[in-house]
Amino acid sequence: MKKPNIVFLFSDQQRWDTVSCYGQELGTRFGLTPNLDRMAMEGVRFDLAMTCQPVCGPARACIQTGKYPSEIGCQINDMALPQREKTIAHYLKEAGYETAYVGKWHLASHCSPKAGVLPGCVDYRTSAIPRALRGGYEDYWAAADVLEDTSCGYGGYVFDGEERKREFTGYRADAMTDFALEYLQREKKSPFFLFVSYLEPHHQNNHGRFEGPIGSWERFADFFVPGDLKGQSGDWDSQMPDYLGCCKRLDDNVGRIEAELKRQGIYEDTVIVYTSDHGSHFRTRNAEYKRSCHDASIHVPLIVRGPEFLGGKIIRQLTSLIDIAPTILSAAGIAPPESMPGIPLQTLAAHPDVPIHEEVLIQISESCVGRAIRTPEYTYCVEWPGTPQEKAEAERKMWAREWEDSTFARSYCPVYEETLLYDLKKDPFQRDNRIADPEYESVRARLRESLLWHIQKEEGRTAKILKADRVDDKRNEGV
Repeated sequence: MKKPNIVFLFSDQQRWDTVSCYGQELGTRFGLTPNLDRMAMEGVRFDLAMTCQPVCGPARACIQTGKYPSEIGCQINDMALPQREKTIAHYLKEAGYETAYVGKWHLASHCSPKAGVLPGCVDYRTSAIPRALRGGYEDYWAAADVLEDTSCGYGGYVFDGEERKREFTGYRADAMTDFALEYLQREKKSPFFLFVSYLEPHHQNNHGRFEGPIGSWERFADFFVPGDLKGQSGDWDSQMPDYLGCCKRLDDNVGRIEAELKRQGIYEDTVIVYTSDHGSHFRTRNAEYKRSCHDASIHVPLIVRGPEFLGGKIIRQLTSLIDIAPTILSAAGIAPPESMPGIPLQTLAAHPDVPIHEEVLIQISESCVGRAIRTPEYTYCVEWPGTPQEKAEAERKMWAREWEDSTFARSYCPVYEETLLYDLKKDPFQRDNRIADPEYESVRARLRESLLWHIQKEEGRTAKILKADRVDDKRNEGV
C-alpha cells in the first residue's frame, strides 16, 4: 500500500471559534475560513479538541514526541527538547519519509545556566539552530527557534538547513507558506512529511499586540464578542480585529498549499492536519493570553483531511494534542510505541460515536503549577497552594528569566489545592466558579479522584489535593 504524504499545518494561539465551520459567530460573521471549512466538509472535524499544555514550547514538545511535557523536561518555554527524545520526524525518517520543517520551532534554546538538558545557557532565539537540535527534520529546514524574535508581522528572517539567513519582506504567514511551497515544488523520490509552524495569530511580543495584515481593523471592526469575553476586562476590544485578520490570512495560506498539492496531483494522497497549540483569552483570566484551564486557552481547532479521514464527519468526542503523534505515525503505517499515551484519531474517524477519552488531562505552567481535567460536562482545576506572597515571587522570577528558581517552572507538586470547577452545561463560558459550592460536593469528589488517577497514570507520581473547603495549615506540605 502506498504511504501517504503528510502535511501538518500548525497555528499559534488560535481560538477554535475563529474557524467558521464550527458554527460560532466569531468566525461565521465574516465567513472567516472558507478553505478550512471546505477541508472539514471533505475530511473530519473534531469539535472537542484540547491542548494538553496551554503554553507554546510545551505544546510543541508534546506534538513532536507524543509525551506529556512534564515527562520530557519541557514543561515551560525556554526548555530545549532533549536530544535523547525520539520525535515523529525520527520515526518517519526511519520509515522512508522525507522530513521538512518551516516556521517556529521553539524547542532549541535552553536559557538557564542551572537546570540544563544542555550544558549551560544555550540561546538560539535569534541565531541558527544546529542540526542536532532540529528534532530529526533533515531534508528541508526554514525556521527560527523563536520566530517572533526574528520577525514581525511584516518582514524578518529564518535560517535554512545550512544555517544561512533567509530574509523575507512580506506578511509573515505568506512568507512561511512561500518556504513551504518551495519545498513542495522540489523533486521527491519518497513520501514526505512537511510541518509548517506559523506564528499567527500569536501576539507580537516586542510590540505587545497582534499584527494582522494591513486593513484588518477596517475589515473586522464589527466583530462578534464571544460570551467568555463579553463584559470582561483584558484587551480583546482593541486587539480582536487584528487577531481575526491573522486567522483569515492563515486560511488563505491553507488554500495556497492545497492548490499546490492539487496542481501536482497528490492532494488525494496527502493527509493534511490543521490545529493549534492553544487558544487565547485576551488577558481576561490572568495577566497574559493563555496558561489557564479555560476553554479559551485549551480548546483548539482540529481538522484532518486525507486517507482514513474523509466523508465530512463531525467528531463530538474529546480529543487531545497528546493524540497527534500516534495519529501521524499511524497515517504512515507505523505502530505508535507504548511510550505515547495518546490514541490515534483514526480510531474516532472509523467509530465517531465511541469515545477514546472520557476526560483529558491538562498540565499548566508559568502562571501556576496546575493540573486540570476537561470532561464533556465539567472543567476541574487544581494548583500549587502557595500563599499570595509566594505566588507573587514565583511569578516575578518566572518573567525575570530566573525561572530555574520559580515554583511556576516545576514539572510537578506533591500537594495541590482545588481552585476551579465549571459546570459546562449550565455555564459554557466558564463565568461561574462552583469549586466551593456544596451542591457540587459529589462532583468534586469524583473529579478529584479521577484527576489523581490521571496524575498517577500519566506522570507516575502520587499527589494530594486539598479540598477547597478544607484548606488548612498543611497547604505547603512537601513543597
